[in-house]
Amino acid sequence: MDTKPLVAIVILNYNGRHYLEKFLPSVISSTYENKKIIVGDNASTDDSVIWLKTNYPFIEIIQNQKNYGFAKGYNEILKRVNSDYFVLLNSDVEVTAGWIEPVIEVMEKDERIGACQPKILSYADKTKFEYAGAAGGWIDFLGYPFNRGRVFDFCETDTGQYNNTEPVFWASGAALFVKAQLYFSLKGLDEYFFAHQEEIDFCWRMQLAGYVIMVCPKSLVYHVGGGTLPVGKRKVYLNFRNNLVMLYKNWTPNELIWKLPVRFFLDALSAWKALFSGDRLFFIGVLQAHVSFIKWIFSKKKQNVFPVERVGLIYGCYKGSVVYDYFIKNKKTFAEIVKKTQ
Repeated sequence: MDTKPLVAIVILNYNGRHYLEKFLPSVISSTYENKKIIVGDNASTDDSVIWLKTNYPFIEIIQNQKNYGFAKGYNEILKRVNSDYFVLLNSDVEVTAGWIEPVIEVMEKDERIGACQPKILSYADKTKFEYAGAAGGWIDFLGYPFNRGRVFDFCETDTGQYNNTEPVFWASGAALFVKAQLYFSLKGLDEYFFAHQEEIDFCWRMQLAGYVIMVCPKSLVYHVGGGTLPVGKRKVYLNFRNNLVMLYKNWTPNELIWKLPVRFFLDALSAWKALFSGDRLFFIGVLQAHVSFIKWIFSKKKQNVFPVERVGLIYGCYKGSVVYDYFIKNKKTFAEIVKKTQ
């Protein structure tokens, strides 16, 4: 009898047959034995489901009635999955054969570890870190997320500089390992987010509840990135709106009273800069995000704020401003910005 914990690799799919065709074989070749692979389909309108049933009849398919986005899509699917661990895996990720074992080994050693991510490199250039996760997520004091290996749009070359396993602020939703029981006890991903930054919010709540988020670079995957939602006004809107909602939910009242106005100002500055550079859609996306956020504050949807007793230490929070360091002081790498004294 296999005593290793059961790991459910759950791939959320929406019209991603081309990604499944390309990357599913690598997932199937994973060497961890006590696993099951599930494709959760978000009401795809392509032939994803038919193709899966024809070519991989042994893979379990769980179908949602409509496209719920990333957050609710996973919540609905995972309600129907029994496992010790969930791996939320994007369909556009190529995994390496032994990617599961080192993460499970790390998580099994400490019951306080609630979530973990592998090192994520770019599929297009396997020498560089990938935008959505790199070698673990951090956040600055004003709520701007960045990564070990990726700050804003600058992705570093991987030279082994972030190969240590250590606590981080957030783990990427592109390849997120999480203890199943904890996922449900924290009520899963916030469905209001639809997509973008819901995993950061989830990891923040997890830390506040007393758990630790880890990165395990011994585990390696390659991510295409941007495969589900194309770059445009919608993506800008979700990123800015969701970031503000996350901050409102997780900052203390004393932080909110002064940090939120600063964030509004910096967001507006970014929007006007884009407009004067000719990017009208970016400007509109930020404007709509701010209007939507203000409406959310006064709406019933705000009831989705999850009260969490603040018992945990917070790792991976940079006390300075990553915006100032990157744009004013011209520091482009994580190591330049976050000194060992942090």
